Amino acid sequence: MKKRVLLMSIIIVMIAATLFAAGVQEGAKERHAFVFKNTGNPYGEKQMSGFEDGIVEQGFEAILRAPDLPTAEAQIQIIEQLISQNVTSITITGNDFDALEPVMKNAMAAGITVLSADSAVNPASRKTHINQADSEMIGRTLIRAAFDMAGGSGQIAILSATSQASNQNLWIEWMKKELEDPKYKNIQLVRVAYGDDLRDKSVAETEALLRTYPNLKVIIAPTTVGIAAAGKVITDKNLQGKVFITGLGLPSEMAEYIENGACPYMFLWNPIDVGYLSAYAATAVASGKITGKVGDKFSAGRLGEFVVTQASDGGTEVLLGPPFRFDPSNIAEWKTVY
Repeated sequence: MKKRVLLMSIIIVMIAATLFAAGVQEGAKERHAFVFKNTGNPYGEKQMSGFEDGIVEQGFEAILRAPDLPTAEAQIQIIEQLISQNVTSITITGNDFDALEPVMKNAMAAGITVLSADSAVNPASRKTHINQADSEMIGRTLIRAAFDMAGGSGQIAILSATSQASNQNLWIEWMKKELEDPKYKNIQLVRVAYGDDLRDKSVAETEALLRTYPNLKVIIAPTTVGIAAAGKVITDKNLQGKVFITGLGLPSEMAEYIENGACPYMFLWNPIDVGYLSAYAATAVASGKITGKVGDKFSAGRLGEFVVTQASDGGTEVLLGPPFRFDPSNIAEWKTVY
């Protein structure tokens, strides 16, 4: 009799434990992860904060991760950790277009929804990509700005992030295509330099450009870290009016250089909105509302309705909108925003 009671007690405890675990699992919040290029990047911090806002307002948990260095190897380690944590989705700003494919496929095989944002991974590594703006428009716009600042002739250079950054490389490709127009016959692109989205290296690369090309007129930096570094170098050397910078920058970091003439004007989108849109895209795919195919439509909270379109790399993407111009007429307003 005692054995039977003891056995029944054990069974009841086991059933209770199972029901409790199931209840915890059922009540647990979905966890959606965002992996940026590297730590210490103000643009990335804004983007991740937007992602967190979008995830939390949907009632889920956001996990924000970034390696110390902007390498694919470092991101792979983080993704492997997230796979072991069984997160619902992973959205990544890729440090390499192709190198992340094996680990992203492992995540898919584990039932995790994977997307890229800002800097794409290849189509086999994602359901869709969240793009800031049309890549062709960005590349052509930056060359037209450099042409304007150079007065139609002279040497220009590009200060990019890493040589593997897919978004930077695509913009540079379109810059070069724009330069094929005969109107740019007197513009010479002398070099594409890489600051690896590290401030000190971007400063060093800017200084090297100025030493090597003393007649350089314009530096195009399609990276928030690079353009701020170039602005500091030009300002410290009192080269305003002799060498100009343009590109993609954060208003809060570039206000000084726009106001002192080092950067007549530049462009960007709101990185907070890039992250926020990524959050809604990630949950839409994870829930089955969309599949990431061309024509899929979903709602992104305060940003409104979006549609999945064809991307130039053969995959699909969601476009946030056109780049916005920051200049002396509006920088005071925007520098306090982001």
